[in-house]
Amino acid sequence: MNIISDEKAEFSQRLRNAIEKAGHSLRPVDIERAFNSRYFGRSVTMQAVRRWLRGEAIPSQEKLQVLADWLKVEPHVLRYGAPAINAVKSKQKQWEAAVSYEERETFEAFLNLPAQQKKIVREVILAFKLAYPNN
Repeated sequence: MNIISDEKAEFSQRLRNAIEKAGHSLRPVDIERAFNSRYFGRSVTMQAVRRWLRGEAIPSQEKLQVLADWLKVEPHVLRYGAPAINAVKSKQKQWEAAVSYEERETFEAFLNLPAQQKKIVREVILAFKLAYPNN
């Protein structure tokens, strides 16, 4: 099994779990009806829903958002799973804890610079990194 088919199978399991947890039927015809009553784009077919449930396909982001709203789950959690989201949040917290107030202030100033000035500041920082690799 390759990474893509693993992703599809894992998505399928998360979708099934979310549907059951929300108290809805896992029958493709019921999911198709419920989905299409909430989706304002081109209707999905029962075959498309079956492919989601069998781990053969992952819906587009737009459709994923509708599913998540219907099932009352975060779209990112439905798509990638809670462990992936928690890993991102954990890294974000580590980053926030490691950055001082002065550094945050500097980052904010950097983000507000025009693109050309950002490029120059980046080049200066990278030059320092090359000049002092062990510091």
